[in-house]
Amino acid sequence: MACLADLSDRLLGASATAVGLAAGAGEFLGYALRFISGYISDKTRKYWVITFVGYAINLLAAPALALVGRWEWAIGLIFVERIGKAIRNPARDAMLSHAATQMGAGKSFGLHEALDQIGAFLGPALIAIILFVKGNTELSLSTYHASFAILLIPALLALTVLVLACVRYPNPGELESKTPRIGAQGFSASYWWYLFAAGLLAAGFADFPLMAFHFEKTAQLSPQWIPAIYALAMAVDALAALALGQLFDRKGISVVIAVFAASAFAAPLVFLGNAPLVLAGVILWGIGIGAQESILKAAIVKLVPRDRRGTAYGLFHTAFGVFWFAGSALMGFLYDQSLLFLVLFSVLIQLAAVPLFLAAAKRTQDNI
Repeated sequence: MACLADLSDRLLGASATAVGLAAGAGEFLGYALRFISGYISDKTRKYWVITFVGYAINLLAAPALALVGRWEWAIGLIFVERIGKAIRNPARDAMLSHAATQMGAGKSFGLHEALDQIGAFLGPALIAIILFVKGNTELSLSTYHASFAILLIPALLALTVLVLACVRYPNPGELESKTPRIGAQGFSASYWWYLFAAGLLAAGFADFPLMAFHFEKTAQLSPQWIPAIYALAMAVDALAALALGQLFDRKGISVVIAVFAASAFAAPLVFLGNAPLVLAGVILWGIGIGAQESILKAAIVKLVPRDRRGTAYGLFHTAFGVFWFAGSALMGFLYDQSLLFLVLFSVLIQLAAVPLFLAAAKRTQDNI
């Protein structure tokens, strides 16, 4: 929704503070609501309905920008888009986990993340092309409206594919023939250890906006190179998700530990290194993002019985978002105090997750 922020700021009159607060609050809301969504999906068993509603809200928020003329409405769509994502993700991940048992959880979630990154690139790229073709030196509001309206086409295509998938596989739970033998009363101790470990990773993982702020402040990279660096990180994310997913299916928890132990050192390379080290740090950061969206979620398949996956993924996303929000706020504060303190916090808290992952592996009957 970066283009939304640009539209709100430059053409609709919103202040940078309003856009920043709305984006942060929307992101937090999007994570906080996922536990509720996941719980409802497990209680009602309406996984397809909840997923479709969430995707419809999420996907139609962007083309709806073609109708707005005030910044308040544009910022409101930030919240709508995040709420849609909160509704869809737990139910979607639960269904994906059922299908994943046939081709491998790591491979399935890795493929999903790779395709997601392709979509995340194509959408903004389409808008950029339209703005370039229609815009002059000073882009008009009508140009932005036209660029967002065209996004209705891929949104409707995505919803159509979702309906076809529902017709083809109306009961995704039947794709999974084996349920982990974990107590029905509450989640297992292994799940809670795993959840806390993932939270520590989230708390210590630096946001790209903070990294971009550092690049510009220190003049390590010229402003025009910052988007290119981010694009590189997203490309690494997609490739890493595919590779790590397949590796996870063969090696289990050892892959999770090795990857996140390595990506923990992205912060010292990015914040303390020279240009070549910064590039290496961004690559490690991209690998970490890819791992978070693939193997970190794939392991939950072996920790939670299939009829409670919606709740499990909802709680996982909510906790991850809360830890991420708290860690990001603290690292922003530490950046103003000392880069060394920021780096130490980032590295140490992520490495602290390693023994917790080991504890989770030892407390489950399946070798994750």
